[in-house]
Amino acid sequence: MKLHDFYYELPPELIAQTPLKDRSASRLLVLNKQTGELADRRFTDIKEFIAPGDCLVLNDTRVIPARLLGVKNPTGSPIEFVLLHRLGETDLAGKNYPPAKYPELPDSCFWEVILRPGKKARPGTVFDFGDAETAQELMASPLLRAEVLEVADGGNRIVRFNFKGAFEEILDRVGIVPLPPYIKEKLDDPERYQTVYSRENGSAAAPTAGLHFTNELLDDLRANNVKTVFVTLHVGLGTFRPVKEENIEDHLMHSEYFEVSPEAAKEINAAKVRGNRVIAVGTTSCRVLETAADENGVMRACSGWTDIYIYPGYRFKMLDALITNFHLPESTLLMLVSSLAGRENILAAYKHAIEEKYRFFSFGDAMYIC
Repeated sequence: MKLHDFYYELPPELIAQTPLKDRSASRLLVLNKQTGELADRRFTDIKEFIAPGDCLVLNDTRVIPARLLGVKNPTGSPIEFVLLHRLGETDLAGKNYPPAKYPELPDSCFWEVILRPGKKARPGTVFDFGDAETAQELMASPLLRAEVLEVADGGNRIVRFNFKGAFEEILDRVGIVPLPPYIKEKLDDPERYQTVYSRENGSAAAPTAGLHFTNELLDDLRANNVKTVFVTLHVGLGTFRPVKEENIEDHLMHSEYFEVSPEAAKEINAAKVRGNRVIAVGTTSCRVLETAADENGVMRACSGWTDIYIYPGYRFKMLDALITNFHLPESTLLMLVSSLAGRENILAAYKHAIEEKYRFFSFGDAMYIC
């Protein structure tokens, strides 16, 4: 299939810039994936479409303050870092990086990051981050010092951060929660870009379908014997990377870390045995389900990295229904929902949503494909 097969025109004013005051007050477009039938509802009506015994799968990742503003040492030139993912022992195996040179900053960790501007950041380049008021003060007493160790694929950099204390605490102090590039408004409350059930730090972007849920709504579903299960997928900024290949099959997906616990796998499999549905909240939960399910549709407890790419023609092994937001034109997420409901049904639903002035993207309205 061609990339342009997934294009649609979106009036810019329909891109939601701020979240609603009440998380669950958004609109809900219900799409029957078999017939293409549409219904305009409110998000709280989701309770009518999820039966007792159904299994609702939610991604409990939490967005970290992954955006850092600092300076290049010793010039004082401004720099922006975006943390992509922390590197562990397996990632660093066989690397002979030079030792750190900063005894006053004895602790360290390694990350893959995006630099802006970063074209000239060669190995050995040093950047400083902190809360000092001037560049000179910052370089004299940084809270984080980053040294570029390697140029990674795609122009990203592998860096070692040196610091004193707990990295997470320092990051909370100096980092900024990164918002998608299409959101131009300042977010007054960073918690509105977190789901109410977020708990596992690691994402550079929120699993936004989950932003519609309140604790009260989840309690109502549980009271109706809906099973809620949590999996983890740490969302990377590759989520926003545009597809550039004309043939969509040639696109290479980014990898993201995921986990499925034994308890989650057991509950999901039990729902299938009962004849109930497995309903993913968001494309991230969907990608976990389809990665961790075997060819017989049995969920496995596992963890690792997934680069699963779901586009029309894909055969779903686990997913029955999906709660999602509206996605960007020509994006892999639009391809994913098209693989579930059919491209024609999805584009017709999006045309209807535009005509009815639904709010689009991260802080926008929701869609239920069932």
